[in-house]
Amino acid sequence: MTGQAQAIILGIETSCDETAAAVVMRDESGHGTIRSNVIRSQLDEHAAFGGVVPELAARAHVEWLDHIIAQAIDEAGIALEDVDAIAATAGPGLIGGVLVGLTTAKALAASLGKRLIAVNHLEGHALTARLTDGVAFPYLMLLVSGGHSQFVLVRGVGDYERWGGTIDDALGEAFDKVAKLLSLGPPGGPAVEQAAKMGDPRRFKFPRPLLREERLDFSFSGLKTAVRLQAEALAPLTDQDVADIAASFQDTVAAIVETRSRQALDRFSRAFPGQEMRLVVAGGVAANRRIAAALENLCREAGAQLVVPPIVLCTDNGAMVAWAGAERLALGAESDLDVAARPRWPLDTPDMKVGA
Repeated sequence: MTGQAQAIILGIETSCDETAAAVVMRDESGHGTIRSNVIRSQLDEHAAFGGVVPELAARAHVEWLDHIIAQAIDEAGIALEDVDAIAATAGPGLIGGVLVGLTTAKALAASLGKRLIAVNHLEGHALTARLTDGVAFPYLMLLVSGGHSQFVLVRGVGDYERWGGTIDDALGEAFDKVAKLLSLGPPGGPAVEQAAKMGDPRRFKFPRPLLREERLDFSFSGLKTAVRLQAEALAPLTDQDVADIAASFQDTVAAIVETRSRQALDRFSRAFPGQEMRLVVAGGVAANRRIAAALENLCREAGAQLVVPPIVLCTDNGAMVAWAGAERLALGAESDLDVAARPRWPLDTPDMKVGA
């Protein structure tokens, strides 16, 4: 990456229920600096519905995106004309929201004569640790969020191999559903974690699906069902029941993630003998302290480096999109104005390759 020209990138993220824009500068040596990172959550708009409503999310993006971009440019201390390229999430995500951000980016790129970079939202997560910690390739990423739970081998920009994923619910989705079941309210992850602080994690023994199998996949549907059946058996629930269920669920999840991560690190050590092992964790679930503690302990035992970017950069944000765009631009990649929005876009598809 050394020797590339400095670049200032505007990043736009609208894949779900955060409207976000950021300005990131990548210098000649490949180091990144976040000049601004503006995020507007839509939590209040969706709270009454118990989950994200795609049409409401898209409408909110339309209403707020121009203001968010203007704020990001202002906080960066630059003019819109100063950016070298505009990066926008083109998928995966809620297609209405993705279209809002990508269409806005296309309009800006065309009117300003700037380069456009269509970014895979998952690549934004995968490369964030290079922005925050300068992590060198290759490394292992554990992505745990509301929509994704997967292990990905990150060999380079655009070069990914998915080693395992969820066969049903994503982990963040499981937290949301358990929170709703226990009447804890959104957002589910923080609500369950808070309730669990007062609970006994040993009171209930919940199942740990798939852990007897060697594959690196997750399954949380059966665990979620076990939690529901336990709650129904105890109904009406006392505050202590809720706390104990939350604590037992959280402890079970931490054990599942730790076991799978140990297996993934073992596979990495076999694939790259003598290579320093790095486990990068991304996604909103990375904020959970019980899971973080389990991964810290695992990496300490395995002699691996655990890298967790600041939580504001683990959840959906424009800085990760801008940085992914900067990394691609440094390799000469850019997108045509007719690039399409995609509701699904796995990282390990051939078109992720730079120059594909």
